[in-house]
Amino acid sequence: MMLEKIVEWLGYIGGWIRPIVIFATFLAAGYIFTFLLGAVLRLIWRKSRREVEEIIIKKIRLAILTVFSLVGLHFILWREALFSENIRNYISLLILVLIVVISASIVTKAIGRLLSHYASQKPSLKGAIPIFSKLVNIFVYVIAFILVLHILGVNVTALVAGLGIAGIAVAFALQETLSQFFAGMYIISEHPIKIGDFIELETGQRGYVVDIGWRSTKIKELPDNVIIIPNSKLVSSIIKNYSEPQTEMNFVIPVTVSYGSDLEKVERVTLEVAEDVMKKLGIKLSGFKPLLRYTSFGESGINFNVVLRVKEFKQQFPLTHEFMKELYKRYKKEGIVIPYPTRVVYLEEKSK
Repeated sequence: MMLEKIVEWLGYIGGWIRPIVIFATFLAAGYIFTFLLGAVLRLIWRKSRREVEEIIIKKIRLAILTVFSLVGLHFILWREALFSENIRNYISLLILVLIVVISASIVTKAIGRLLSHYASQKPSLKGAIPIFSKLVNIFVYVIAFILVLHILGVNVTALVAGLGIAGIAVAFALQETLSQFFAGMYIISEHPIKIGDFIELETGQRGYVVDIGWRSTKIKELPDNVIIIPNSKLVSSIIKNYSEPQTEMNFVIPVTVSYGSDLEKVERVTLEVAEDVMKKLGIKLSGFKPLLRYTSFGESGINFNVVLRVKEFKQQFPLTHEFMKELYKRYKKEGIVIPYPTRVVYLEEKSK
């Protein structure tokens, strides 16, 4: 009698050992999957294990293990036939719905974390990441909702067709908005301009780019006015970017001296003043020296250009200011004349 009970208990315990082993196997597979995912991400990003853990693995590990556990339970449910077929069907539906919902959560969390990490590496993308992340979330959860309906036995063919027609209708209704959005995505991804650049539009307006949004771009002019330009117009216009390929730039100051001036002396004095003013303002650019080039014989004197260089666009205004003051003083001291506009008129007398 005792022996029969022992055999019975062993058989009972043995009946539970196999499901436990199966469940443990699926759980171990979940851990192996997260480990391999981290290894692949480290190879792609060339980052350390700790960085990959912080970026994405910690956010989705529990969800991945939950999905593998549910798959294991579903397998055990039908492999071991623990309950009646009706009960198994209901539990199976519940497990499949949970798998779809949790998988959607994993995908949205992973993509959101990846986008945030990418934006941290490229600050110009920060304005587009929230809207793009929301669009991805909506798309993933709509797909998950359709899959859940399909699992529950609902015919989703009409629903999918309806969503397609609705999508086309929305695209036509929001044509202008979508045009602005995709233009904004182009600006953010291709970087023809970026935040902090000083640009000039083909309309003549100039300023610093202070914000690039999904619909419009804001440019702050030097008098502190803000210009708001729709992205679709910005990408189709001609733009001069003073910050590319570098922020350093040359600029020209036109000057005129009177006829009869010693041009060698004019050149030497002008360049001395230019170098002194650049040093005074702390503008030190390796490999650059001010240039002077005579250009034409004008109506009132000899014209020439002085080429100076600054670290960024706005710096040319104080440099021009100081250069003109110092040049005027030095010319006065050296006896170099800046002529007034003059015109000689010859009157011819007609003989009677």
